[in-house]
Amino acid sequence: MNFDLSEDEEMLKALAERFVVDHYDTEKRKAFLGEPNGFSPAMWSLLGELGILAAPFSEESEGLALDATGIATIFEALGKGLTVEPVIENVLLAGKLFEATAPEALREEWLPAIMFGERRVALAHAEAGARDNRLWVDTKASGNGSGITLTGEKAFVPAGGGADGFIVSARTSGEPGDAEGVSLYFVPADASGLEIRPFRLADGNLAVALTLDGVAGESLTGGIAEIEASQTLASLARSAEALGIMQRLFEETQEYLRTREQFGTALANFQALQHRMVAQYAVIEQARALLNLALVSEGTDGFAKAVEGARAYIAPASVELGHEMIQFHGGMGVTDELAIGHGHKRLLVLSRWPDSPETALDRFAGVS
Repeated sequence: MNFDLSEDEEMLKALAERFVVDHYDTEKRKAFLGEPNGFSPAMWSLLGELGILAAPFSEESEGLALDATGIATIFEALGKGLTVEPVIENVLLAGKLFEATAPEALREEWLPAIMFGERRVALAHAEAGARDNRLWVDTKASGNGSGITLTGEKAFVPAGGGADGFIVSARTSGEPGDAEGVSLYFVPADASGLEIRPFRLADGNLAVALTLDGVAGESLTGGIAEIEASQTLASLARSAEALGIMQRLFEETQEYLRTREQFGTALANFQALQHRMVAQYAVIEQARALLNLALVSEGTDGFAKAVEGARAYIAPASVELGHEMIQFHGGMGVTDELAIGHGHKRLLVLSRWPDSPETALDRFAGVS
């Protein structure tokens, strides 16, 4: 298969890599995470200026309509840089979903600002009772003479801190877990009756929980099927990000073993450590092969299944690789002074969101 990048994809890859080189190191990453919303507004604006935020959107919306290969390339580069900007959650997931479902007037008002980093939207779908069931929606939508009102709770909205608006899933009929009866609504962050409670994740990023008490929502088109389509692309990007982080942790550990000495010789000369590093190198290559399988499946009926298969392998394998790299570094591996600990925490979150790797494996096997 030909994995050569197009001219636009090569340009975006170079931009993402240059963004990391120019603006990221461990200390800057810690400072960005310490910002009120878990990332730097200046870096977010810069990503908008560089065109990285607009790239996944359609050509009709003045984006580049990136295919799966372009998406994976960019997010692997951002993952290797351990960037904290929530491009996957606010752009690839919620932004693309907004583009696909918003009525024309709402699109014209919000989409250009989303594409250029002036506004952010987040998907509010996960609820406390879901337990890895994406069909579980208990939030209610009811209509009256003045429009639609939403009542319920969304327990986990990644990258929701400081978001300007939310895409909220709510049930118009049926019971939680039913595939039918779920619709999407747009809610501005300053809507009356909306309570937003922020909290930090294991990797330091900011998420929020929402309580909706008779909140007015503007109807969007679509429902569960549109969420699933957006989640497939987001899952591909998360796996690519995880692969980039794995490569970063491996390379930094490899350099550490070459320079750290015990008993008068470099750690890299110990055969037992060599074997363990070779095993993790094989894990990275297997992860890349599965990601490539998903990429060549784009446009076929097996694309979503291939993405689930890649995630089912990469999610647990990346966490195990992180464990190994920490072991090689000893106690320093878990500190904030080294990129190893930062990367491992991010891998932990990626491995569990939006659901467990076991659930991804069930979907790959067709039993869920």
